[in-house]
Amino acid sequence: MKVTLLGAGAWGTAMAAQATRHLNEGDVCLWSRSQQQLQDIQKSGENREYLSGIQLPEGLKLESDFAAAIKRLSSDDLLVIATPMSGLSETIAQVLKVAEHPLNIIWLCKGLEPDTALLPHQVVERESKIHSHGITHSYGALSGPSFAREVGAGMPCALTVASKSAKLCEVVQAAFHHGNMRVYSSDDLIGVELGGAIKNVLAIAAGIGDGLDLGLNARAAVLTRGLAEMMRLVKAAGGKSETCMGLTGVGDLILTATGDLSRNRRVGLELAAGKSLSEILASLGHVAEGVLCAQAVGDLAKRLDVEMPITAMMGEVLSGKLRPHDAVKKLMGRDPKIES
Repeated sequence: MKVTLLGAGAWGTAMAAQATRHLNEGDVCLWSRSQQQLQDIQKSGENREYLSGIQLPEGLKLESDFAAAIKRLSSDDLLVIATPMSGLSETIAQVLKVAEHPLNIIWLCKGLEPDTALLPHQVVERESKIHSHGITHSYGALSGPSFAREVGAGMPCALTVASKSAKLCEVVQAAFHHGNMRVYSSDDLIGVELGGAIKNVLAIAAGIGDGLDLGLNARAAVLTRGLAEMMRLVKAAGGKSETCMGLTGVGDLILTATGDLSRNRRVGLELAAGKSLSEILASLGHVAEGVLCAQAVGDLAKRLDVEMPITAMMGEVLSGKLRPHDAVKKLMGRDPKIES
């Protein structure tokens, strides 16, 4: 089989390496709009901009021609969109314009579209109505607790592919389920996508708590009550609340809220240290999706009449309406509730 990954950031590069380790030379193609970036990868053998120090397999094919990267695929192959959430709409629109037959399409981004509070699959469905030319594609999300650097290095990892298409799930597993990576399947696209979005916001909250030196008890409370918020919203949105207890919910939440490689956790830590959000984002060098989708998650919760106090406080902190320590006071000052 052939695999094309669109986007040569850290995550796209890491997953390209994972697929290349198993498939034949030239079967995996990594596309980037930057010819200079691809030339540097070709010369150095690594993506020094996003994944420095990780040697990439020699069989990985590099491509700067977008149409060629798409048209190399048959209906049995796999297309992976490895852009941030902000690039999903434009990328899928371009894919649909180029595609000449049905494709198996997955995305790696986690979050909601900021202006509309749409989930990734809803963005794809919107663009499909405009650009699909009558072709029906299979699509889904690949998510779970994973840092790109560890995946790129071939360290153990477990992910979940979510789709209504059983065939698509099998294609994704054939591409990535080997070596030190396990890929489970799910039909709960809503639950998997919302879990991936909300955990980023909660990781910022956990980072703030740690940065303010509130203690391990406080961290446990944030993660547990944050998980309850996640489950409520998933159920209200039409997903399965039990999905939140799996890899793409509690698993990804634990990783992102506690791992030192987490950009969202780092945002929380530096907000607690008194740095401005603009200063923090300028120093990251990568996208922190929790910052971009916090307000959208809050908007969706309001639309569905779901109470999410931790998420709501993060929206106010990130918008500059509330200082981190004041958000903690507001949360701790809420009336007592029944836990369930």
